[in-house]
Amino acid sequence: MNASPSSPRLTGGCQCGAIRFSCESVGHASICHCRMCQKAFGNVFAPLAAANGLVWTKREPKRFASSNTVKRGFCDSCGTPLTYEWQGDNQPVFLAICAFDDPSGIVPALQVGEEGRLPWTNDLAKLPGLSPEGTEKSVAFLAKVVSYQHPDHDDPDWKPRS
Repeated sequence: MNASPSSPRLTGGCQCGAIRFSCESVGHASICHCRMCQKAFGNVFAPLAAANGLVWTKREPKRFASSNTVKRGFCDSCGTPLTYEWQGDNQPVFLAICAFDDPSGIVPALQVGEEGRLPWTNDLAKLPGLSPEGTEKSVAFLAKVVSYQHPDHDDPDWKPRS
């Protein structure tokens, strides 16, 4: 996904809004199944894309050295995983795809870390789907939910819940 000179920069950030970023474009979108990425994301894989022209527009993430070659950035307020950063010169910062405000156009083209792939992930698309609106109980519950999540766009007037 590339932004042209006339198109806006790609934006994103953490769940609570304490960290925000923008970049010109992304590349090398992939899904990593390795055990380190599973632990870092608390998930079955980590979807990541290289950020070109990355700028932290609020503050930078806190970083954890998960190995001698990689640091991982995250929000120390809400815990959102944000970056995968190779140590060394001229290495791009990889951003969590779903940390972008609109992740729909950032499509992974490669799977890596296959040695850590959980076997049941091959059949995820075969699982039945259930919409939260599907039951009366779910509808009643969802009517009471108030989101404290940062909106999926930059909003100078947005204030986090204190």
